[in-house]
Amino acid sequence: MGPLRLYLKSTAMNMRIRMQYPLSFFMQTLAQLVMEGGEMLAVILIVDRFDTLDRWTGGDLYFFFGMMSVTFYLTEFLGRGVTGTFPSIVRSGQLDTLLLRPRGVLTQVLCSDADPRRIVCIAVGTAALCMGSAASHVRWTFLKALAMGEAILAGMMLILGLFLIEAVFCIFSVKSVELVNALTYGGRSACQYPVDIFPRPLKTLFTAAVPFALTLQMPAAFILDKPLFPWPEWTVFVCPLSGAAVFFVMAGVFHRALKRYRSTGS
Repeated sequence: MGPLRLYLKSTAMNMRIRMQYPLSFFMQTLAQLVMEGGEMLAVILIVDRFDTLDRWTGGDLYFFFGMMSVTFYLTEFLGRGVTGTFPSIVRSGQLDTLLLRPRGVLTQVLCSDADPRRIVCIAVGTAALCMGSAASHVRWTFLKALAMGEAILAGMMLILGLFLIEAVFCIFSVKSVELVNALTYGGRSACQYPVDIFPRPLKTLFTAAVPFALTLQMPAAFILDKPLFPWPEWTVFVCPLSGAAVFFVMAGVFHRALKRYRSTGS
C-alpha cells in the first residue's frame, strides 16, 4: 500500500472512530465553532469601527482572515498527528513502536490522527473568503485561482514545517516546548491581518524567518490587486515555495533528530 493510500485509509478510520461518540463530537465541534467565530467577530468589529486599516479595506481584511483560517485548519484537520499528537506519542513510548515498523516515522505520525472537528473552522474561513471576495470586488482569473491554490498548499507545508520544530524539541526534551507556539499559533493570529501594518521587527519576522507573508499574504494581495511588495508579478508564484522549503528542511532535521532519540522507557 502506497503512502498516500495508507494515509487516506488511516484518516477515514480515524474519522469513523471519532464519530462513535456523536454527542461528544458535536459538543467539541460546537466549541471549535464558538472559538473560530469569536476570532471572526473580532475582525467584524474592526471593520465596523474603522473604514480602512492603513490601505486595506474591510473586504481585504476578511479575505486575509479567510486565507489564514482555511490554510491553518486544513493543516490541523489533515496533519493532526504532527500538530497535536506527537508529544504524547513520545511521552507514552509509542515512538519506539513506530521506529520498528517498515514505514517512515513521519508517514506514520501523519496517519496517526485526523481532526474532523476543524471542518467548522474551515467553513468559517471559507465564509470569510467569500465575504472578502465580494466586498473587495475581486475579479477572478485563472492566474488568481492558481495563486490561491498554490498559496494554500504551500501554507499548509509551512505550518507543518513549523510544527515539526516542536516535534524535534520533543524528541530531545520529551515534553512539548511552548515557546514554539509563538511561531505557530502566534503566527496564525498575527498573520490573519496584512503584515505591512505591523512594526518593522514583526514584518521582518513573518517575511524572512517565518514566511507567512511570502507564502500566503503575497498571493492574497495579488488576488486583491494590491501588491504587498513592489516586486515583479511572477514572484507571486515563486515566493510561496518558501513554505515548501521550510517543510522539507524541517523534515530532514526531524529524521536526523530521530537518530539521536533515546527511548522514554514506557
